[in-house]
Amino acid sequence: MSKDNSAPTMADVAREAGVALGTVSRVVNGQQVGEVFRTRVEEAIQRLGYHYNSSGRTLRTGATDTIALIIPNTISPYFALLVHHINMALEKRDYRMLLCFSQYDTNRELEFIQMARQNQVDGVIALTYNPSLTIPDNIPFVTIDRFFSTSVPCIASDNFGGGYMAAHKLKELGCTNVAFLRVASRVTNEPSKRKDGFVSACVEMGLPFEVLALEDEQPYTEFERFLQHHVENGRLSFDGLFIGTDSLAWQIIHTLRRMQIRVPEDVQVIGFDGIRMFGDQEPVVSTIVQPVQEIAETCVSTVLSKHLSNVPSLICLPVTYLSGGTTRE
Repeated sequence: MSKDNSAPTMADVAREAGVALGTVSRVVNGQQVGEVFRTRVEEAIQRLGYHYNSSGRTLRTGATDTIALIIPNTISPYFALLVHHINMALEKRDYRMLLCFSQYDTNRELEFIQMARQNQVDGVIALTYNPSLTIPDNIPFVTIDRFFSTSVPCIASDNFGGGYMAAHKLKELGCTNVAFLRVASRVTNEPSKRKDGFVSACVEMGLPFEVLALEDEQPYTEFERFLQHHVENGRLSFDGLFIGTDSLAWQIIHTLRRMQIRVPEDVQVIGFDGIRMFGDQEPVVSTIVQPVQEIAETCVSTVLSKHLSNVPSLICLPVTYLSGGTTRE
């Protein structure tokens, strides 16, 4: 401890650990140093209660050890899980997260990007819906589920493959007439490919199908009307449904049950996302699972990459199928 009982300094740590001041600096800045010296420094830090002041490093290097995450909300279970894993991936690397909720407001997205620039964040990870969003060229920027340009990496799951997989699974489970239901975003994004994969597989297999894709502004009652239109003598003409998200699938299942149509006895349902009850329990529906932890890890490692220009413009991660009680396995 320094003689005047003030907060311990880096020099105090160096004396306590018996190492050079530069060695302490390299340890606290996350730079490479021999394991023996690292252990001695970390033990000295613990004994002295030393706290590293990052403001000096910010002034010297311009780095803030902060990444901004722009996302619609954490009400959606999928978004909440994504925020959790991105935060954990950043913490593992001694970075902080500046969390920005857009609430699907395109103007807020622009404001958050401007705020990120003013706060000199070291990078931005964004899941955005602004059709005219301009990506700043002076901040490392990574998007989720939306391709902007070859210079902005996009991280996504294999949405086409997921739709293809869902159609094949319904066929494998005995379905003979299927439909795809989803709410479509106003912007073209990777999740739009779920329909393409589903339709491609149905055509390939000769499996009869229909598609209903609502725009964001259209009411949920359009799905109810569509389902009612396909009921005759109390039976739904479809025996298999692929729904664009698990959340929508859960709503559709409740609608079907109000119509006295049983799931999975009368119609089998597969969603998309891999949402689980209470966050980590059983799946809410049979589902195509997005690898959320891998998406988060890839986003973080990409935005922190020293060679961002060498990163592929689209990184597509594989999905899996998980039975959740709404199909007849």
